[in-house]
Amino acid sequence: MEFVELGAGELTDRVDPRRVLASETVYEGRIWDVVSEQVELSEGGPRMTRDFITHPGAVAILALDDQDRVLLIRQYRHPVGMTQWEIPAGILDVEGEHPAKAAARELGEEADLSAGRLDTLVEFHNSPGSSAESLRIYLARELTTLDQEFEREDEESEIVATWVPLDDAVAAVLDGSLHNPNLVTGVLAAHASRAAGWSSLRPADAAWPAHPGLRGTDGLTPATITPPDAR
Repeated sequence: MEFVELGAGELTDRVDPRRVLASETVYEGRIWDVVSEQVELSEGGPRMTRDFITHPGAVAILALDDQDRVLLIRQYRHPVGMTQWEIPAGILDVEGEHPAKAAARELGEEADLSAGRLDTLVEFHNSPGSSAESLRIYLARELTTLDQEFEREDEESEIVATWVPLDDAVAAVLDGSLHNPNLVTGVLAAHASRAAGWSSLRPADAAWPAHPGLRGTDGLTPATITPPDAR
């Protein structure tokens, strides 16, 4: 293993795709597919075959009220056989919809809330060794309740919600009580950003080059999509 010294600005992930020699869809699902690809790591170098999930990406929303409380919702998640506390989230499955607009829509659909202020809080790859999913978490503040509740179906029909102090949510993450990755990442990032006076927040339309399908001319979306007004 080679160790390197990092210079200024080098502590960052890079977009660095390798040459794909063969690609085949081996499973087609309702939301995502499974693809098998043969990849060459370097010219004339080792080759490997990897099966992975394609994914349109997703957004999640950490809604924080003026009392420093986080909105949590509880849903049943069948693959793990658990009801989990989460934060509102949704897949980027509307053609041409800007991620920030998708986040605002999901906040209304899952929590009956509207945000006067939306900032980019943090991003992560859910499981980069097996999935192409990239997820962005927005911090939503200046909250108001919508006049009409959204009609929910399937597992969303059983959603219950609660407001929890941010510090209590952080403690529940660290003691192993909460497990949802969006919640875990979001509350820890919000806790750290708050301690820094929110100086780490980025605009709602900040570039998102980590999303494999949204590497357009602005680093976020194709040039045909106009970012919504967001502070």
